[in-house]
Amino acid sequence: MKKIDLRSDTVTMPTQKMKDAMYTAVVGDDVYGDDPTVRELEEYAAEVVGKEAALFVPSGTFGNQLALLIHCKRGDEVLLGDDCHIVMHEVGGASVIAGVQLRTLKSIRGELNPDEVRSKIRGEDIHYPSTGLICLENAHSNGRVISLDNMRAIHEVSQSNNVPIHLDGARLFNAAIHLNVNAREITKYCDSVMFCLSKGLCSPVGSILAGSKHFIERARKGRKLMGGGLRQSGFLAAAGLVSIREMIGCLNEDHKNAQYLGRELSKIHGIQVMLEDIHINMVFFTMKDTGIDTDALVKEFVKKGILINPEEDGLMRFVTNYWVGKEDIDYVIRAIKEAI
Repeated sequence: MKKIDLRSDTVTMPTQKMKDAMYTAVVGDDVYGDDPTVRELEEYAAEVVGKEAALFVPSGTFGNQLALLIHCKRGDEVLLGDDCHIVMHEVGGASVIAGVQLRTLKSIRGELNPDEVRSKIRGEDIHYPSTGLICLENAHSNGRVISLDNMRAIHEVSQSNNVPIHLDGARLFNAAIHLNVNAREITKYCDSVMFCLSKGLCSPVGSILAGSKHFIERARKGRKLMGGGLRQSGFLAAAGLVSIREMIGCLNEDHKNAQYLGRELSKIHGIQVMLEDIHINMVFFTMKDTGIDTDALVKEFVKKGILINPEEDGLMRFVTNYWVGKEDIDYVIRAIKEAI
């Protein structure tokens, strides 16, 4: 039975072209700087996001936590939204790895108020921690894309206060497609950026952390400290090159499928879809008015070859990806109607 996996875009499998590239990759020991495929990926990735240098890291969470470690001193304070991925889904790593304090600001559907960011930057006082970093997320893990105007305004605050910005751009290219801009138009408003190769871009493993040459030099040592020296990682980097060169253009189809899925779900009595929030490949909705136990639905769907997550904080989330087509969505819609 074919599996239709809507749990996340992290479930994507590598394409045949990726497998072929991995099989034939020329590799070396990357900790020594000897892996030509990793170097090619890092140089190309830096160019794509408009930064001086880049570093291949094992995961998005690893990249974000490494950025905090390099940007900040122990005891620094980091300003970020109260619903962002670093706060919600990275296991409190900021306190363990970087030894920083997270000061959460009210997120308005993913966006931060620039005036509030400015007001929370610490002055010099013996009692205060230093504000070491501002973290933004685009596309946001709530499925929305943050406007360039908002990012520009926060960037102006950061520049005037000499506080760097790190961008969690796990789905950076989804955001760029929604905004109809080159990814560099987003990343010019941050000092460092992390983006994932292993989400909608279908690589089996890996993310990229990019920034200035000095930042990446320090991050390379920090990666080693965190256990991220991967030796012959060119086998993985080869898939990453295919991701950036060929898979970014496929993301628009994921967005169209998400819009279609959202519209079809909204036609079902008792399901409330957050249609205005479908900016990328994520569809959030509630099923409470259907009377269905979502934990039971998860188990029932497994029998039908459909993989979904149970609700979180009252919300269901379906995520389209490269391996989910329109006919798969139609099958899921029929299954939900049958369940109801």
